Amino acid sequence: MQSETPSTWYKQPWPWFILAILGTSVVLGTTMLVIATRNPPSLVADNYYEVGKGINTSLERENLAKELGMRASLSLDEETGNVDLELVGKSRPQQVVLSLLSPTQPEKDRRVVLQPQADGHYRGHLEEPVSGRRFVELIGQEQGRDWRLFEEETLTRGSVVQLGE
Repeated sequence: MQSETPSTWYKQPWPWFILAILGTSVVLGTTMLVIATRNPPSLVADNYYEVGKGINTSLERENLAKELGMRASLSLDEETGNVDLELVGKSRPQQVVLSLLSPTQPEKDRRVVLQPQADGHYRGHLEEPVSGRRFVELIGQEQGRDWRLFEEETLTRGSVVQLGE
């Protein structure tokens, strides 16, 4: 009768397989921790109190727009970059500011100052074409107080955006 002597643990494949899984988990976890600490999320507001005060200001501006009966029809010409705005209501500001805000990519935000024209419309110019999902914000001023029209729209070629309805 011959008895086999068990070989030492480090000569077996299974302990090394288990240690490899544990080692890989440690390396991947550390890598994810380093990536997370070096690239914090940009959508989190550190100054939540100031953001809350801004929400109240925004509501006041929207209520003023309702009181004035403000509505607008906005058309964007992608080929020329021209922006045409037809404004309806009791306010005729010297200029209005149009903001086309991307919900997730601040680098794609665009702002245009629109000037009044002789035909009653407001016009401005965009340097780059804008398409896709955007928050469309129009801000004007009446007797020293700002009013605001705001909608979430998906901008497509040749579309007309209605604000304040």
